[in-house]
Amino acid sequence: MKKAIVWLILIAFILTAAAAAVLSQTIRETPKAPVFTEAERHAELASRRKAVADKMSDNSLLVLFSGQPRLYTGDVDYVYRQENNLFYLTGLNQANITLAIYKNGGKTTEFLFVPKRSYFAETWNGKMYSNEEVQDISGISNITPSSDQAAFLDAIKTSGKFASKDGKLSINVPSTIYLALPYDDSDAEGLREFEKETAFLNSLNGKTINNIRGIIDPLRQIKSPYELKLLQHAIDITTEAQERAMSMVGKANWEYEVQAEVEYTFRRRNADFWGYPSIVGCGPNATTLHYVESQGQVKKGDVLLMDVGAEYQHYTADVTRTFPVNGKFTKVQADIYRIVYNAQEAAAAKIKPGANLSEISAAANKVIIDGLFDLGLITDKNSNQYRIWYMHGLSHWLGMNVHDVGEYDAPFKPGMVFTNEPGIYIRAEALDNLPPNMPGKEDFLKKVRPVFEKYKNIGIRIEDDMLVTPTGVEWMTKALPRKLEDVEALMNH
Repeated sequence: MKKAIVWLILIAFILTAAAAAVLSQTIRETPKAPVFTEAERHAELASRRKAVADKMSDNSLLVLFSGQPRLYTGDVDYVYRQENNLFYLTGLNQANITLAIYKNGGKTTEFLFVPKRSYFAETWNGKMYSNEEVQDISGISNITPSSDQAAFLDAIKTSGKFASKDGKLSINVPSTIYLALPYDDSDAEGLREFEKETAFLNSLNGKTINNIRGIIDPLRQIKSPYELKLLQHAIDITTEAQERAMSMVGKANWEYEVQAEVEYTFRRRNADFWGYPSIVGCGPNATTLHYVESQGQVKKGDVLLMDVGAEYQHYTADVTRTFPVNGKFTKVQADIYRIVYNAQEAAAAKIKPGANLSEISAAANKVIIDGLFDLGLITDKNSNQYRIWYMHGLSHWLGMNVHDVGEYDAPFKPGMVFTNEPGIYIRAEALDNLPPNMPGKEDFLKKVRPVFEKYKNIGIRIEDDMLVTPTGVEWMTKALPRKLEDVEALMNH
């Protein structure tokens, strides 16, 4: 009897090991993170600062403040994240740092205000940058203690002279100042992000104020080879997380278990964090665009929509896959999935230098309209009926923000990165919430409702990250299965 038990244990161990071996072969593990030499980093950051300075007017001054810690609750802050533009130009990820670039007579002077290291502060909150570390990271040699910053800001207000206490830095402050600011009162994100800059702006009188975002945003819109390596690594981490989630979803009972697998992979691969809260929605929850609760059940027969992105060194991926919990799409799920897949393909076929987001969106829209009409979920191809089931845009720029900076009508240039993410969402309450003045509403309801009942509660989105190349497009997410048959094959290994 004991021998039989031993043999059973041994066989179980062998089978488990074999299954693990198959899984490890199926899942593409994240390649090693990119490594840059100090010279490469300094050259990259210096080229960015030079590109900014070249577009500044002569006899002007740029001031960039670091991001402010954000309150989570009580005396607890969120994990600190540097303001994107300052990080873009310095690589420094510590609070209370200020960058200044002074341009006069064609000559550029760069300097940083950096907090002096404090034994007490480091005891509680960890190591602070030394001046040597600041120079090693950023390549900027003019480093001034933050205790001089108040005098510097006062000199800006009066257009006076600023001299550091150590005598190493002295400038006559010009009347033309560049700050990172909201574009206007409708720029809700900018109003929240640049509160400190706006407050400082309100203290300046008689100055010429320019928004540096008008210079930096176009630079950030085209990624350098250096940036693309970081972004690709964030995408590679996300690819592994998606595949690991697909491999275990059949054993999960709750959405939060699947989310845990994703974010465990992010942390295991040393991502900074997620680029946005993970969206893991099963069944009806897959029809909510920004569903972040992850409290629903994972049920056999449903599809699970997972929109997640790791952030690495300030660059974030944004990848969505929708997959069947039991490893096999039903006929009605496959009907919707193939329309979305074909819309993605149609959009990608249009991507090349000189094209734009409107053109690729139109290509995807046509496929979705035709597909919904053929299924009977819309009755008029020449109206906006399709927006009942596809209510968001096809794309957004991607980089240091998940919705990154950039002009949406800009023609594509090599180095631009954006998402390709069509979707169809058959929400259970959709027909009960149609616009009251919708033309032909009663006839629409009569024809569509029987079909709607068949597809109700199915939500499908496929999202990939696209890089414009000199000759067309590269799918940066190409390693992650996307075709219906390939998704099923991965899940059934």
